[in-house]
Formats: sequence, structure tokens, C-alpha cells
Amino acid sequence: MLSQWWTDTRGSGTKVGDTLEFWFGEFCQKFDVKVLKPGKQVAWKSPKGQGAGEWEGTEVTFDISKDDKQTYIRFRHSGWRENTNFYAHCSMKWATFMLSLKDLLEKGKGRPTPNDLQIDYG
Repeated sequence: MLSQWWTDTRGSGTKVGDTLEFWFGEFCQKFDVKVLKPGKQVAWKSPKGQGAGEWEGTEVTFDISKDDKQTYIRFRHSGWRENTNFYAHCSMKWATFMLSLKDLLEKGKGRPTPNDLQIDYG
């Protein structure tokens, strides 16, 4: 399902300790599954030397809750060492991918890479 709203994904990610590979063209960013509580929380941590240097040691967390009317996803990408142009770019890209997830869940079709909204940084 990750590849339907974010990017080409390899690896199972079905248990804590699994490694997921997220491919953006020729570039691969790896994350280790740290928390996996279906319907409640998913957390991944970027290991050293397994993708973008600025992502090393960062953690991506999805906290999931719901009420009678809707489901909420509280997203965080934490642990950045500094606020750089790449950090700003990733923040904006995560926003577009969260909207892609929303579209997938509500309309049946997301906008994963390479069909995502293009945002350049420099």
C-alpha cells in the first residue's frame, strides 16, 4: 500500500526489525521498522549510511486514532540535526504525500512518486 501513495517500496515491513526500502528513481532510502501496532502506531528509523545523510537517525511516525466520524493520522518526521533547505523540501513533500494518502483512502487513487506534485529545492 505504501507504493500507492508514497513511492516504490521493497521489503515486507510486517514486523519490528524489518527493513523497508523506499525508492525514488535510482535513489534508495532505508528505514527499519521500530514500532508496529496495527490501527494505532507505525514508526520507522533511518539507519546510518542507508540513504540521505540528513535522514540518518531520523524517525518517521504515524499515530492513528479514530472517532465516530473519521480517522486521524498524526505524522512526524523527527530527529533532524539541523534546519536546512533539504529539511524544508522534505516537509513540503511529506505534506503532498499525506494528501496522496488521503486521496488513496477516500478516492481509491493516490499520487505516489513519480506522479506526485513536483517541488524543487535549491
